[in-house]
Amino acid sequence: MPASPLAVVQAQLDAYNAKDIDALMRTYAPDARQFAIHGALLAEGHAQIRPRYQERFLEPDLHARLLSRSVMGNFVTDLEVVTRNFPEGKGSLEMLCIYEVEDGRIVRASFAAGEKRLFAPA
Repeated sequence: MPASPLAVVQAQLDAYNAKDIDALMRTYAPDARQFAIHGALLAEGHAQIRPRYQERFLEPDLHARLLSRSVMGNFVTDLEVVTRNFPEGKGSLEMLCIYEVEDGRIVRASFAAGEKRLFAPA
């Protein structure tokens, strides 16, 4: 029996925060697609999704903190604050992530990024 949409999305978040590319890719269907909300296709299939995360995983301070989560059938919506290492310095941004899960894997994901906020220098 496939994992619930909630379990799949939680496994995806856990793998993201662990920077475990193989575990993260197991949460995505081989032909999954990622989109900007109401917009462009960002990546399609493992061959395009994997390098997007591999590049992001090079950031030493990368971490997503879940603020809220809603589940409706096979859709899971997360609101997160993501700490990043931007070219201008360490900071964060809010992310709205909408995942559609079928047969225990993410088949579609859409993302909206909030405003980038740089942390004050130490």
